[in-house]
Amino acid sequence: MSIHDQRKLIESIHPFELLSPITLDNLMKKIDIAYYPKDTLLISKNLPSVAFYIIIKGSVKEIIDGEIHTVFTREDSFDADALIYEKSNGDFIVEEDLICYEIKKDDFIDLMQDKRVQGYFLQDFVTRHQHLKNYATQSELTPFLISRVNDIFLHNACMVDETVSIQDALKKQKELKSSVIIVKNVDEYGIITDKDLRERVLLASIDVKDKAYKIATYGLVCIDKNDFLFNALLLMTQKEIKRVVVKDKETIVGVLEQLDLLSYFANHSHLIAVQIDKAQKLDDLKALGDDLKNLIILLRAKGVKVRYITKLLSSLNEKIYKKLFDMCVEDDLKKDCALIVMGSEGREEQTIKSDQDNALIIRDGVDVNLFTKPMMKLNAYLLELGFPKCGGDVMVSNAFWRRNMTSYKSLIDEWTYEMSEESVKNLSIFLDSKCVAGDISLLNELREYLHNNFYSRDDVLAHVAKAILHFDTPLSLFSGFVIEKEHDNRLNLKKGGIFALVHGIRTLSLKHGIDATNTIERIKELNNIGVIDKTFATELIESFDTLSSIRLQAMLEAKNIEESNYINPKKLEKIQRDLLKDSFKIINKFKKFMVFHFHLNMVS
Repeated sequence: MSIHDQRKLIESIHPFELLSPITLDNLMKKIDIAYYPKDTLLISKNLPSVAFYIIIKGSVKEIIDGEIHTVFTREDSFDADALIYEKSNGDFIVEEDLICYEIKKDDFIDLMQDKRVQGYFLQDFVTRHQHLKNYATQSELTPFLISRVNDIFLHNACMVDETVSIQDALKKQKELKSSVIIVKNVDEYGIITDKDLRERVLLASIDVKDKAYKIATYGLVCIDKNDFLFNALLLMTQKEIKRVVVKDKETIVGVLEQLDLLSYFANHSHLIAVQIDKAQKLDDLKALGDDLKNLIILLRAKGVKVRYITKLLSSLNEKIYKKLFDMCVEDDLKKDCALIVMGSEGREEQTIKSDQDNALIIRDGVDVNLFTKPMMKLNAYLLELGFPKCGGDVMVSNAFWRRNMTSYKSLIDEWTYEMSEESVKNLSIFLDSKCVAGDISLLNELREYLHNNFYSRDDVLAHVAKAILHFDTPLSLFSGFVIEKEHDNRLNLKKGGIFALVHGIRTLSLKHGIDATNTIERIKELNNIGVIDKTFATELIESFDTLSSIRLQAMLEAKNIEESNYINPKKLEKIQRDLLKDSFKIINKFKKFMVFHFHLNMVS
């Protein structure tokens, strides 16, 4: 290996690429190349570490309490902790003849004087994991990811109290050049927009001498000035509004307008929402197919976290469902049903269109047959828009998923007492349900009924939880990836990692009466009530983010949905492989937690 190749390898290992050219030049002069035969003991509790090792060829196994904990292979490095803390919890033994670079202890400690190097090696799992992720995407980081509300131009807030007339409020608005008027009426704030003036003054002939508070719309949508701009975009999309009021704690400091926000980001997510709202026929919605995929690609390229991408896409997909519902269902029937989505769509974790998971709840006393043709039509429209047919036929076109309240309650009773594999599957699907059109109170009533059915029934919950053990985590005892030869030496990211985390968190949420459907929100709620501690919660969130991000990349590259679950770890960058290994380790840790929490070793 040439000097150039040696330097290139060292620079490829984070955080050494952060070193100045002079420091790196000095380091290269001090690095030795060493050879150790198989079974050599390099570090142990009784054998202090003398160097930081970077593997060129061969492998080293770390054994803790008699079990193999990790296997280090080509381009891996170890063990900074043994040098920094002058002790080791395990034994590092050469598994295959080893050729490696060695940075002697004193030289490594000298490198630790660089705060960036020091900061990385002294971090805990979560911080180091986040550090690696940031490093992996640092070339993509843009103002889109890091900008906050107070980084953008805010319009003056024209504030008036309940004593001010409409006319005087308009005069003040003109002086301040504000786009809206904010009225304080006792302890409540309202907003007056051009629409309010047009509909409540001009069309309703209200006297401009009358009090301004009478024409205001109450229930301000606000955001903190230190929040991310992306969250403001998400808020506008979800609420279908053109502006949000900005606060500094409890004080109103300005108004953020949609046009300014879109100009800052220069993307078209809100324009897509507007196009959905204006759609009159199916062809209008078909035209948006490429826009949605391009939006995902754009957001990902700008470094936006997958959890935010999925929430935004979920909001847009919800608008599509609502638009189709309006196209297919007669007005007099809309109030007597609730159209729900389930699975990843219900959890707000879907990106590229996956299998449909939808159902219809019909009010008791209403003829179920009235909804047959509308739901067949809705399902056909969804298929035309590229929402694939569900392999398990969990769709509104299937009479099983189109029934009244009483029938659903009977079905829930069956699921919760039968506990067959099919029942657990259907129950899990329904637990992630979200109303996208119609009367949401119908779904709320069913969800409450479902939660009541599981109150203090840990034995039944254990049967539900056991599904997390159906698929092995694709990580060997030696921390290598377990690949499937029948799938071109790839591993199944969904079955091997995402399913266990999503289903386990879902089951814990059911046990503890948590109504949230989003996995990360569920994890936060479980932490809030003390089921899992903050460190473990953060590890789970970081792992879920990593798995979701890598899967999204696979989905964008895959030819079909089934293929999108498989990845070839060899095609990932080294940092991605390291992140994936760390995430799988947390999945295994979570499985052990679930086994203990629900006594799964006692469930037949």
